[in-house]
Amino acid sequence: MRKFIFVAAAAISVVCFSPALAAPAEPFSSRRHFSSEDMSAFADARIAALKAGLKLTPEQEKNWPALETAMRDIAKARIARVEEMRETGPGLFDTDPIGALQRRARNLAARSGEMEKLSTAAKPLYDSLDDAQKRRFGALLRSAIRERMGRGHGRGPMGGGMGGPGME
Repeated sequence: MRKFIFVAAAAISVVCFSPALAAPAEPFSSRRHFSSEDMSAFADARIAALKAGLKLTPEQEKNWPALETAMRDIAKARIARVEEMRETGPGLFDTDPIGALQRRARNLAARSGEMEKLSTAAKPLYDSLDDAQKRRFGALLRSAIRERMGRGHGRGPMGGGMGGPGME
């Protein structure tokens, strides 16, 4: 019995006091702040997934560059917005509600312009797709450009993350 207690105590001390077995420095479930390089890599992957999922014919490939350029421009703009938010801080609504509303309005206007450019760039490609490709296009495009849309509800005083990490 004494041997069992000694072994159990040794095992507990190894688990509790060993830095190698301690909790990871950044838990998997914690909110990560990706670098600009990370965000760019994720955008590249989503764009590649869209193209791969569509399985374009050589004729349809001719319409791809305009859409890809528009999607890359949107990704760059999003990265710029995230960097700006990181510089100004998430507490803007608490300290300057009017400034937060103005920033939100600017960001929404920018997103509107980006979506208009995207729809213009996507139309020729979309028109050339068959029915199966068109079905996949909607889901794949939403996944590729979704950013934080639809995930900010419930945060902040207006439900859209006003002034918080989801504010774009």
